[in-house]
Amino acid sequence: MADKANITPKVLKWARESAKMSQEVAASKVLISVGKLNEWEEGLSLPTIRQAEVLAKAYRRPFALFFLPDVPRDFQPLQDFRKKNAKPLSTGSIFIIREIQQKQAWIKDVYEDTKEPLLSFVGRFNLQSNPIDVANHILDTLQIDPPNYRKDNPIKEWIDKSESKGVFISRTSFIHPKLKLDSDELQGFSIADKNAPFVFVNSDDWNAPQLFTLVHELAHIWIAASGISNEIEPEPKHKDKLHPVELFCNEVAANALMPIKIMSTVSKSIFESSGNLFKASKELGISSYAFLFRALSLKLIPFDKYQKLKKDADIEFNAFLKREEEKKIRQKQHKGGPDYFQLLVNKNSHLFTQVVMDAFRGGIIEPTQASSLLNTQINNFSKLESFLYQ
Repeated sequence: MADKANITPKVLKWARESAKMSQEVAASKVLISVGKLNEWEEGLSLPTIRQAEVLAKAYRRPFALFFLPDVPRDFQPLQDFRKKNAKPLSTGSIFIIREIQQKQAWIKDVYEDTKEPLLSFVGRFNLQSNPIDVANHILDTLQIDPPNYRKDNPIKEWIDKSESKGVFISRTSFIHPKLKLDSDELQGFSIADKNAPFVFVNSDDWNAPQLFTLVHELAHIWIAASGISNEIEPEPKHKDKLHPVELFCNEVAANALMPIKIMSTVSKSIFESSGNLFKASKELGISSYAFLFRALSLKLIPFDKYQKLKKDADIEFNAFLKREEEKKIRQKQHKGGPDYFQLLVNKNSHLFTQVVMDAFRGGIIEPTQASSLLNTQINNFSKLESFLYQ
């Protein structure tokens, strides 16, 4: 007979509930009935050690946690800046927030121990500041000039420059292949800490919306407003229902990605066709919608022209989505697409991966801890490293 795990029932139940996982889903992980799981959570019977290990993995909690005498203290929930009627955070969102909080807590401890200097730009501004000033400070700090990106992919430049200044950037659209993140639920979040600020961007979208989300979350860092965001867009619907912090950070993002000095000098020919508009938008790494709404806000085009171009942009965008879907189907058929370890580096953050690898190579942390922090086995470390500088 298999050995039983003398777990603490209320801790087992808390671990499931904090993962936003139903009893039905949890029971399916260990191939038992809901009634049997309920017995374990009520202390009427015990799981085997193997069953408890499977649940620990499913809940993304250390196995040893189940044996604590009481429910442990968890990370403080991030402030939710989403609308009041936003979709409840599900298991995937809970897991990615917890994972980033764990990474941030570890790196913060490391930097405090090594007495790394605090980052002065974190919390330099507040909601009473001028969004243009915040945007300009972000651009100056990161040394980014939107009309003159050095890379073909602007979001890559923003990530590289942000991490070079100490902001950890994580991007992913999944926890694992069977657990995707819902972009209707969570587009991004930030942890504004002077030692180790973190930004997360849900990559379940094309690059232009991701870039706007990234800069929006950087604005959160600059005003020290840690929290969860959604419906991040230049032209938000139901603007009156958005949190003031979200409105402010949207304004900062618009001014950083489409500075007035650039917009005021654009050629009028850009607004003569949706093709010209698309080309100009692509050079700035933004969507045609963002460019159009910015031009309308700055009174560079009348409303009737805005409506016509937006209608044309809708048609082109739908055609773009169709092409992207066909591309994904072809990639699946030919087993193409991004390398798994490239995606893992993006998820962990390039900077975080580098810091952990340096600590591991220097003998500062144990192999098991490095493996846990980077979400892969030690024998895969060389594969991760090969994508650090790409």
